[in-house]
Amino acid sequence: MPRYTLNVNGQSRTVDVAADTPLLWVLRDHLDLPGTKYGCGIGQCGACTVHLNGVPLRSCQLPVSTVGGMAITTIEGLSSDGAHPLQQAWCEHDVPQCGYCQAGQIMTAAAFLKGNPAPTDDEIDGALAGNLCRCGTYVRIRAAVKDAAIAMAKEGAK
Repeated sequence: MPRYTLNVNGQSRTVDVAADTPLLWVLRDHLDLPGTKYGCGIGQCGACTVHLNGVPLRSCQLPVSTVGGMAITTIEGLSSDGAHPLQQAWCEHDVPQCGYCQAGQIMTAAAFLKGNPAPTDDEIDGALAGNLCRCGTYVRIRAAVKDAAIAMAKEGAK
């Protein structure tokens, strides 16, 4: 079995897994990071979204052998105590229903807001269009992203 050393949430972690093991299963089953969810298994729903070098990607379709020394950030690495403005806004707007898609939604939104700190409703909808919410909380998701953008701008102004 090959051995891979991964940079996950700022820590070096080593796993012994087959080269074609999806990063999703490495994170959940081998590194005990269950925040990244399995949704569809074909990269269509976004529940498994993580950041690779800051870029949101679907971990269910990403073989561990392809990540090399890239920085992997999961929802657990976004903020260890839930203090990230997106996580706070999610709670304030009561976004989660079942909560299953939320980690992927938040990870996609976090990457989006880095490149667009003052998005319009249409831009938010477009950026998150690939993340499905079975409970249909899209209006609250949009409101939470807008509020998080404002909070992040205020933090940056300090």
